[in-house]
Amino acid sequence: MTTDNRLDHRDQTETERNARRVHNVSAEPRSPGAPQAPPGLPEQGVVVSADRPAIRLTGLTKSFGGAANAVDGIDLDIAEGEFFSMLGPSGSGKTTVLRLIAGFEQPTAGTVSLLGEDVTDRAPFDRDVNTVFQDYALFPHMSVLDNVAYGLRVRGVSRRERHAQARQALETVRLGGFGDRKPGQLSGGQRQRVALARATVVRPKVLLLDEPLGALDLKLREQMQVELKELQRELGITFIFVTHDQEEALTLSDRIAVFNEGRIEQLGTPAEIYDRPLSPFVAAFVGTSNIFPDALSRAVLGRGGMHALRPEKVTVGRADAVPSTQRTAPGTLAEVIYVGSTSRLIVDLDAGMRIIALEQNDAHRVTEDERGSRVSVGWQDSDIVALEKATADTTDPATDPATDTATDSAPKLTTDTAR
Repeated sequence: MTTDNRLDHRDQTETERNARRVHNVSAEPRSPGAPQAPPGLPEQGVVVSADRPAIRLTGLTKSFGGAANAVDGIDLDIAEGEFFSMLGPSGSGKTTVLRLIAGFEQPTAGTVSLLGEDVTDRAPFDRDVNTVFQDYALFPHMSVLDNVAYGLRVRGVSRRERHAQARQALETVRLGGFGDRKPGQLSGGQRQRVALARATVVRPKVLLLDEPLGALDLKLREQMQVELKELQRELGITFIFVTHDQEEALTLSDRIAVFNEGRIEQLGTPAEIYDRPLSPFVAAFVGTSNIFPDALSRAVLGRGGMHALRPEKVTVGRADAVPSTQRTAPGTLAEVIYVGSTSRLIVDLDAGMRIIALEQNDAHRVTEDERGSRVSVGWQDSDIVALEKATADTTDPATDPATDTATDSAPKLTTDTAR
């Protein structure tokens, strides 16, 4: 037995069990009727009809024995080739839904279908999905090339063919010259690309991404967002992306499901979610909103019900300088916060609430920065959003009860520990 063969044998006996969990692939034959790839070639995506989405969740429920369900009756269709994000705070159920799709958890009730086939009772390795984890789960003793090729090796692809496909996958993620390195010799962003190459080289029908950019610094995360979207568009694979980062979800997604307490609070495109939130939770969690409860809506906006107004839609100027085309409300400038390209202005309205405005820091800015000065706040009626899902006893989720100051409702979370 050659040294290379001995190493291959040792690697397989040491890591095969973990690799099957990480890659969701199996050396055993697939179930009868499942599509098979020609020997030595990755499986290609199939065209699905509108009534057979890539993923269909029906009545999906998961309970861990507590008073409330972690996932509570989710009905959801995800189209083939879609970049779909599940967004929510810790404990909202998004990660549990991802694990139910992957097969790492079994539902208490409901079904998971992949390309029209019920896979609810199948093991993870018998579902044509792959998962990219936040910690990458790379094998430190293997080269980058062997890490990427591992899923193909478990599928029985020959050494020459799997290395050829692995090199091509590394080229796709711009790591063509890194195949001989070990994971420990790479940066965090490079290890993330290796994990993506390893997950996509076997051409899964669906790729699940569990907060894959959470461990990266801001600049690298922004760079990887662009590369991730380009990779998804190039491969045409359905991506299901879990994140607590609103900007990340808005940047990457074709559609977003906003999760809250085990349910989908709102489902729509990034523009629909941001510009037309349906509930106080969505308005406050996705970005920053000025939330007007019914009484203040009547006093300030001249309409009943609960409403939201984004800070960038608000203008602040001298009491006599706001255009007459806008609705206005008088107030006092309480604080000015410089944040680089913009400034955040906090105004105490005479009507009894604080409102946030966002202004560009350019030569045309006319707001005086003197705290305590009298100002006039303006907005267009068309920018007011009625929160249709608000109830009579709904409190303002963007208000700090101690100061009555509009704030972000926990959008700056750093980790999602809930499972």
